[in-house]
Amino acid sequence: MNSVYGPASARFPERKYNFSTLSDQEPEPLYTQDDLSGWDAGADLGYPGEFPYTRGVQPSMYRGRLWTMRMFAGFGSAEQTNERFHALLRAGQTGLSTAFDLPTLMGYDADHPFSRGEVGKCGVAVSSLADMELLFRGIDPETVSTSMTINSPANAIWAMYIANAQKQGKDLSRLQGTLQNDILKEFIAQKEFIYPPSPSVRLVIDTFEWGPKNLPKWNFISVSGYHIREAGATAVQELAFTLADGFHYVEKALERGLDIDEFAPRISFFWDVHNDFFEEIAKFRAARRIWARQMRDRYGAKDPKSLMLRTHAQTAGVSLPAQQPLNNIARVAIQALAGVLGGTQSLHTDAYDEALALPTEEAATIALRTQQIIAYETGVAGVVDPLAGSYYVEKLTNDIEAAALGYIEQIRAMGGVEEGIENGFFQAEMAEAAFRYQREVERKDRIIVGVNDFVQEAVKIPLQLIDPAVEKMQQERLAQVRRERDPQRHTEALAALHHAAVNDQNTMPAFLACAHAYSTLGEQMDVLRKVFGEYVETAVM
Repeated sequence: MNSVYGPASARFPERKYNFSTLSDQEPEPLYTQDDLSGWDAGADLGYPGEFPYTRGVQPSMYRGRLWTMRMFAGFGSAEQTNERFHALLRAGQTGLSTAFDLPTLMGYDADHPFSRGEVGKCGVAVSSLADMELLFRGIDPETVSTSMTINSPANAIWAMYIANAQKQGKDLSRLQGTLQNDILKEFIAQKEFIYPPSPSVRLVIDTFEWGPKNLPKWNFISVSGYHIREAGATAVQELAFTLADGFHYVEKALERGLDIDEFAPRISFFWDVHNDFFEEIAKFRAARRIWARQMRDRYGAKDPKSLMLRTHAQTAGVSLPAQQPLNNIARVAIQALAGVLGGTQSLHTDAYDEALALPTEEAATIALRTQQIIAYETGVAGVVDPLAGSYYVEKLTNDIEAAALGYIEQIRAMGGVEEGIENGFFQAEMAEAAFRYQREVERKDRIIVGVNDFVQEAVKIPLQLIDPAVEKMQQERLAQVRRERDPQRHTEALAALHHAAVNDQNTMPAFLACAHAYSTLGEQMDVLRKVFGEYVETAVM
C-alpha cells in the first residue's frame, strides 16, 4: 500500500468492496510520482499528433474537429432503415452506421430456408444491389460517411455500395466510410463466419490491395475489439486479441507484396467502452502506443499515418441490463465520456432499450443527444487529453500495455492468430474471464445497480417490433430481381468470381461485376462455398 496513504487508513478504514478493475487488476488506493518510476514523458507520452500518439492522433483533437457521431441503425426492410437514416441525419448525426440482419451477415438470401424468421430482425435485409439502392436512397455517398458492419460477405456488400455510387455517377475517390471486414474476430468471438480462416483472411487482403487504389478515403477494415469484449473478454484481452488480429492482417498483406505505407493508413479499429471508467481511457491510450511502436519498429512503416491507430468506439451493449432500463442512460453517458477522454475519432452510443429490442426512434435520439451534450455542454472537447500526467491514468496505461504485450507475444509464440483459433486459445481465455465476472456478480462482489442490488419492480417501456410481413416483402423483391436481371450478365459475373477465387486473383473486380449484374448475395457466397468450403469450429469444453 502506498506509504502516503498508510497513516490515514488507520483512522479512515476502507469499506469492504471489490475495487479491482474489470480486467481483475487491483488498484492502489492512492497514486503518486513514485508509481511512475522510470516513466519518460517524452518517450511514453509525447504530444498529441506525434509518436507514439498516446495523447491522440491529431494535434488539436476535438478543438479542431469533433468525433463523428455515428449511430448504429438497421432493421426490417431497406425502406424502413432508409427512413431511420434520414431521421438520424435530421437530428444531427454526422455519419451513418449500418446494421445488417443475420441472414445477410451469414451470406444467405432472404428466401433461403436458413433465413426463415430472421429476415430484418436484428438489422436490415440486403440481398442484392436493388436493396442497397433503396437503403441509401436520397443519401449522397460523397458527403455522408458510411460504416457497414459486415464481415464474411464484406467484399460483396461493399461492392454493392460502390456499384450504387457508380450508378449515380459519383466519384469513388470522394467516398468516405468504413467496412468492418474483420473476419478473425468472428472466429474468436461473434461466430458469423462462412469459410475457413485462411481463405477468409485472403478475401480481407483482397480489399487491402484493391481499396487504396480505387477508394483512397475509405477504411477497408475496422479491426474490432468490440465483439471480443461483448463475448466476455476483459479490457486487456480485448486490447491484446484485437491488436494481434491487426498485426496478422498486416503480415498477410506484406506476404502478398503490398507496400505497408500504402495500406496501413486506411486500417481502423473499433473498441468497446465498458463501465470501468479509467481502465477504458487507459486502454485507448495503450492501444495507440502499442500500434505505433510495433508498426514502426517491427514492420518498418515510415509514413506517420501508418503509425496512427484511428478508432471508432461504441458503448458496451453487454453492460446494459433489461432490468430498470432507464438506468442505462446513465451508463451510456459515462461510457461515452470515457471514449471521448480516451480520444476516439468516432462514437456510437447505445440506446437504453437495446436489451429488450431494437431501439425505438426516441431511444436512439436520446443516445445521440447524449453525445451532443458531452460535445457541447461539458467542456471536455476544449482540452486535448486532459488526463495526461495523472499518476493513476499513466500507471494504468503502462500496466495495460504491458499485460496486452504479454498476450501478443504468447499468441505469436503459439504460431499466430489462426493457430490460436484452431486450438481454442481465445475461447478458453474469454470463457474463463466471463465465468469469473459472473461469479463476482452472483456473489455481489461486484454490484450491478438494478440487477443484483437496488432492485425494484419492472417498468414497461415501448418497444420497437419488426413486422413479420417484412420477410415476405423481401422475398418478393428478390424474386423480381431474379426475373428482371440480364441472365447472361449474371451468369458471366458469377463465372468470373469463381475464376478469380480458384486462380488466386483479387476478387473485388468480380464482386463489383456481380453487384452490377444484380447477382444476389447468397448466389455469390455459394460460389465461394464451393471453392473454399464451410468452416466448423472445434468445440472447447
